[in-house]
Amino acid sequence: MKKLFTYALTGLLCSFNFIGFAQQVKKLTVYTDTRGPAIPPAMWGIFFEDINFSADGGLYAELIKNRSFEFAQPLMGWKTLNKDGAGTALIINRGEANANNPRFARINIKKDKGSFGLANEGFRGMGLFKDKKYNFSILARNLGGNVKIRIEAIGANNEKIGEADLPLIKGEWTKYTTSFTCKATDAKAHLNVYFENPGTVDIDMVSLFPEDTYKGRANGLRADLAEKLAALKPGFMRFPGGCIVEGRDLANRYQWKKTVGDVADRELIINRWNTEFANRSAPDYFQSYGLGFFEYFQLADDIGAEPLPILNCGMACQYNTGEVVPLDKEDTYIQDALDLVEFANGATSTKWGGLRAAMGHPKPFNLKMMGVGNEQWDVQYVERYKLFAKALKDKYPDIKLVTSSGPSPDGDKFDYLHAELTKEKADFLDEHYYQAPEWFFNNASRYDNYDRSGPKIFAGEYAAHIKDTKNTDAEYKNTWISALAEAAFMTGLERNADVVQMASYAPLLAHVDAWQWRPDLIWFDNLRSVGTPNYYVQQIFSTNKGTNVVPVKMNGAVVAGKDSIYSSASTDAATHQLIIKVVNTSATAQPVEINLQGKAKPQKTYNLTVLSSTEKYAYNTLAEPTNVAPKQGGGGIAGGKITTSLAPMSVNVFRVGY
Repeated sequence: MKKLFTYALTGLLCSFNFIGFAQQVKKLTVYTDTRGPAIPPAMWGIFFEDINFSADGGLYAELIKNRSFEFAQPLMGWKTLNKDGAGTALIINRGEANANNPRFARINIKKDKGSFGLANEGFRGMGLFKDKKYNFSILARNLGGNVKIRIEAIGANNEKIGEADLPLIKGEWTKYTTSFTCKATDAKAHLNVYFENPGTVDIDMVSLFPEDTYKGRANGLRADLAEKLAALKPGFMRFPGGCIVEGRDLANRYQWKKTVGDVADRELIINRWNTEFANRSAPDYFQSYGLGFFEYFQLADDIGAEPLPILNCGMACQYNTGEVVPLDKEDTYIQDALDLVEFANGATSTKWGGLRAAMGHPKPFNLKMMGVGNEQWDVQYVERYKLFAKALKDKYPDIKLVTSSGPSPDGDKFDYLHAELTKEKADFLDEHYYQAPEWFFNNASRYDNYDRSGPKIFAGEYAAHIKDTKNTDAEYKNTWISALAEAAFMTGLERNADVVQMASYAPLLAHVDAWQWRPDLIWFDNLRSVGTPNYYVQQIFSTNKGTNVVPVKMNGAVVAGKDSIYSSASTDAATHQLIIKVVNTSATAQPVEINLQGKAKPQKTYNLTVLSSTEKYAYNTLAEPTNVAPKQGGGGIAGGKITTSLAPMSVNVFRVGY
């Protein structure tokens, strides 16, 4: 890697004549006096979907699986520990008396002899760290006797690595809490909950959280994953997903109102990725909604991202059931959208604004945009979009709406939606591209000739997909060639920032032991997480965004694949810097001369960030997280020119002060 990086950093140490003799110098001209389109602050963002155990078992830090016994099989994730017939566990369903959380477990301890408990396996185990504190809580009520609760954290080797006791359970439903400090680090631990002394107690909402959540919040987020999201400096956060919004059918669609308020009152549903792929079936994949719309808004607020919620438009996934609600029944769906604006932005005196305040955020979330449906298509989508648009624009004219352009970047569905939604003067068209790397290389000029007077483009889901191989690593599809292709394509997005106003890679997160879809931006297990090469491409673009596009050309033309070079450039008004991105897709080093043409004189040196690898199928793993990672360097500027050599297969970002 050191040798590869030397290509990028020591261009000035090489004889210019020698480089020219070996290979023709690529001459790029950056027209620094020409201020082009403004680059939106929200240009580069993140797309969160609860797939690959991204929420429960991932970003949501809860360690107990099926904490409220609401899975289709009420004791899934649990195992009884019963020595000498000491007790029993009975699942009771309260039905309409508590419709959102009807089940609880009744524990009957029959005798002092022996022991009785429940063991929870966590999400493919529980990740516990030595010397870290863990907070346990449980809802319980006493029906007779003097029952005590004792908890034990058990490592994969069956050794006890943490324990704590609760006081006697008394009276009606009460939340009991305790904590322990772990004695060892273990990725595959589990938790035993023991009940002692004869008697009967009811239990519900059995929970275990690390104390060190992101921002230290109760019911919080896994810190390392949230920190990786924050490190991307995203301009927006789209949530709660794409297909997850639609549901396999309308009964299983995402309904935001069921995800807010008291965590114990949020209605769990099956995750639509539970059985979507037969080869990656996950029958224990449910949505507890502990990570709900309030938490999404809060996370966006924490990381400085504009919130972009997506709502169901009365259509289930057209690849599954294709159910639609009749047009004369759309009012419920439209009201959900109107109420969401009130929840996010409304005064605390309003119903939904008051709930936001009661949950801990009196200040509005400043919602500015919303998505209507996901990958819907055809006339039935346009009909429903029109109803949404009229209602929302009448009441909230400043809210921008993101609309579907179908599941593919071209074809009949795509063409129809573009034509119809352009007629409707839609704010944003959401284009998705899951294609081979070659498609991304070939489409870097896609938006150069787009209609500037039509709807803006949201590149809402994209990822370069390589063909399957026999590699067994979960992370292997996040190869360097896919990230390089995305970088080349992204120079075209940035160059056309007057048309393409937002872009996000998808999906965002994946558990190595519980994924359904690849590639993904960040991989994790119960203890560790790793940014992929694709992650670093996103980070490089987001943290080197600039405020305005400036032209960069080679032989008088935009730099979009000619001689394996792709480029875009911008100025940053805040830092008084010029930012030049140059992607070399060739397998060999490329000598370049970058002419900074303009009245203002550049400083004598530049800073350089390089992301490169000579192995096109290189990828990062949890065990080797920096196989492909950015390197920092720089060089000198002489006569208003940068003369250097680009590393083979590299993404290069030059920052020049003025």
